[in-house]
Amino acid sequence: MKISPIQLRIAIALVTFLFFLWGLSYGLIDVMNKNLQNHLHITQHESGYLQMAYFGAYFIIALPAGFIAQKFSYKIGILMGLALYAIGCLLIIPATNSANFALFLFAFFILACGLGTLETNANSYITKLGDSKNSSFRINAAQSFNGIGQFIGPIIAGQLFLSITKAPKDAPIEMIEELLQKNMGNVQLIYVAIAVVVFFTMLAFIFAKLPEQKEEITTQQSQNILTCFKNKIFSLGLFAQFLYIAAQVGAGAFFINYVTEHNTDISDSQAAYYFSIALIAFMLGRIFTTPLMKKISSHKILGIYSMINALLCVYLYFSSGFSGVIALIAIFFFMSISFPTIFAISISTLPQSQVKFASSLLIMSIVGGAIMPSIMGYFNDLYGTSMGYLILTICFLFVSYYGFIGSKEK
Repeated sequence: MKISPIQLRIAIALVTFLFFLWGLSYGLIDVMNKNLQNHLHITQHESGYLQMAYFGAYFIIALPAGFIAQKFSYKIGILMGLALYAIGCLLIIPATNSANFALFLFAFFILACGLGTLETNANSYITKLGDSKNSSFRINAAQSFNGIGQFIGPIIAGQLFLSITKAPKDAPIEMIEELLQKNMGNVQLIYVAIAVVVFFTMLAFIFAKLPEQKEEITTQQSQNILTCFKNKIFSLGLFAQFLYIAAQVGAGAFFINYVTEHNTDISDSQAAYYFSIALIAFMLGRIFTTPLMKKISSHKILGIYSMINALLCVYLYFSSGFSGVIALIAIFFFMSISFPTIFAISISTLPQSQVKFASSLLIMSIVGGAIMPSIMGYFNDLYGTSMGYLILTICFLFVSYYGFIGSKEK
């Protein structure tokens, strides 16, 4: 299909806004982890189930979302994702009304099914909206808006959620119920507002005429779609993406715990602002690094940044005081380009007939984010939050290997 400049600009603008929407949701989820620890009185290990439900949904929905995009179009897949996103946000209403952790898990699972569908479609769609040479540049540019959403999320949540301090253990039941009701009301307000924004975004996609690159897939191509696993760059990239997402989600899930544990004079709500600063660093990392990809190979940047993060995780284990907070913020700066860069490199050498299926597999690898917080939470409860960050060193070392060696064509 011939793509006019106007259609291309509209498509890029709308798809880029999707990056913002799921960035906002991600910015909220890590603060919700600490918030539910405070008000539903659960452990770090138990709170890890929130990320398990959230990122586990990506694993389940990615293949169906990819098949829908393959059979119909990116637009249909995006509309499906937006609908599930809105439904999940509205399911927060019964979860907050009952203050039931299991209902929260279900609501975030449905919400994340929508986000997984959006990511499956939008990440591959944005790489195809132009020449393949600049695909890493385009996806990193779009991901910069994802960073804006991630930055805004903790500011909102810190002000409305964590500013409501948890009741002391010996507090009167009336005080506990009052604080819980106020907190849950604020949570409900935010997610209903997001549902409204998502609804209007659906309308914009319904009425917009988007370019769609239709591929005529032959019977032989459809039968050989699994041959993408024989592509070394893709298969290693798939595992690198799994470990990277495990590290990114783990780093965010217990950020507030680490800050307050190593700085007793910092409250939960103040720690949430530091988390916002970390996500600003994440966004600035993309803004600063994306232009460098015009001059320096994205493979090398990925390898260097991931090696720095491995060293920072070791430092976090041994550090104490505010220097650890600075190191933790720095990790987010150097993580910034990892996901879109691994994504673009992984599919760069695949034939067009395999790209949508491969994109689904890469989104499925986000299940790493479902597994790592629970593992970190278990060790954090036993040995302190520093231990969890030491575990992340392994993840960053493999991603560094992929950037330097595993992503090279032979």
